[in-house]
Amino acid sequence: MAVGARRDRPMTTSRLKRWSKRLALAAGSLAVIAVVSGASMELVMRRLEARRYPAPGRLVDVGGRSLQLDCRGAGSPTVVLEAGLDHLGSLSWAAVHDSIARTTRVCAYSRAGILWSDPAPGPFDAQRTARDLRTALARSGERAPFVMVGHSLGGPYVLSFTKLYGVDVRGLVLVDASHPDQLARFREATGKSLQPPTGLLALGSSLAWTGIARLAPLGPPHATWPKVAVEVPRAYFTRSIGALDAETRAVDGTLVAARDARTLGSRPLVVLTATAETSPGVLAAMGITPEQEARRRAAWRSLQEDEARWSSEGRHEFVPRAAHYIQFDRPDVVIRAVRDVVTKVRASEGSA
Repeated sequence: MAVGARRDRPMTTSRLKRWSKRLALAAGSLAVIAVVSGASMELVMRRLEARRYPAPGRLVDVGGRSLQLDCRGAGSPTVVLEAGLDHLGSLSWAAVHDSIARTTRVCAYSRAGILWSDPAPGPFDAQRTARDLRTALARSGERAPFVMVGHSLGGPYVLSFTKLYGVDVRGLVLVDASHPDQLARFREATGKSLQPPTGLLALGSSLAWTGIARLAPLGPPHATWPKVAVEVPRAYFTRSIGALDAETRAVDGTLVAARDARTLGSRPLVVLTATAETSPGVLAAMGITPEQEARRRAAWRSLQEDEARWSSEGRHEFVPRAAHYIQFDRPDVVIRAVRDVVTKVRASEGSA
C-alpha cells in the first residue's frame, strides 16, 4: 500500500517547478538552435544568390562603400533613372532600359542598401542620396547634361538632385511621382493618415540576419513585370529590407525637402499619371472605403496636374491601362516621354 500510495501521489510544487525549468531550458535551446541554423542558412543563401545574380553594370566607390550603377547606350543628354520606394533598385527600369539606350546614354542604379549597393551609415537622407548618385556618375565617367526620371518617391529624389545640381539637369520625367503635399491632401480627402506603415518593415529589418524575412509575403508576381524584376529583388530582399525600412521612416522628411525644389524654370518636363482603379483588396489593406478612395484619387489628379506646372515647359499625360508602375504596364509611354524630353534638350543644346 505504501508503494502504491507514493505512485499515485500528485506532483508536488517543487517537482512542477523543476519540470517547468527543464521545459523552458529545452524550449530555449531549441530556439537558439533554430536561430543559429536560420542565420547560417541565410549566409549560405546570400552567397549563392550573389553568384546566381551578379550586379549588372558596375559597383562604384562613393567613399568607402559602393553603389551599383548600370549605364547603357551612347549619346547626350544622359538619362538617369531613379526608382521609387521599393526594393527593385535599378531593375525597376528593366522594361525600358534597353529601349531608351537606343536613343541616348541611360543609367539606372540602386540606392544605398538596395540589391547590390552597400548600405549607408545613419538615418536616411535624401540629400545624401543625391550626393551619392552624383559621385557615382562622376567617378564612372558619366557626364552632364542629365535628364532625370523619377518613379513614385523617386520624383522627390530627383527634385532634391536637381536642387543640388541644377546646372547639370536639363529635363525631367515624373512617373506617377509623389507630390510634396500628398500626405496632407490625402488626410484631408479621407480623414485618415495614409503614410506608409513601418512596423513590419522594422521588425523584418531587425531580424533579417536570421533569415526570417524570407518568409515575408511579397505577393504574387504581376503579369506585366519582367521576370528579372521579380526574381532578383525577391532573392535580395533580406539585404534590401533595412534600407527600405530607413527610407520609409524618412518619407515625411523626403517630401518636406522636395517642397523647396519645385521651381524647374523652363526645363522640359513630362508628368505621367496612372489611371487604373485601385483594387478592393488594396482598399481593404489601406482601410478606406470606395467613397474615400474617390476623394483621394481626385486629390491625386490635382496634385499631378500641379506637378506639370512646375516648369513653363511642362506637360501632363494620363496613362490608360496602367497602375502605379507605369514603366511595367505601359513601357511604351515612358519610353516616348523620355525621348520627347531628350529631343527637346538636344534642340536647346544645339546637339545632334
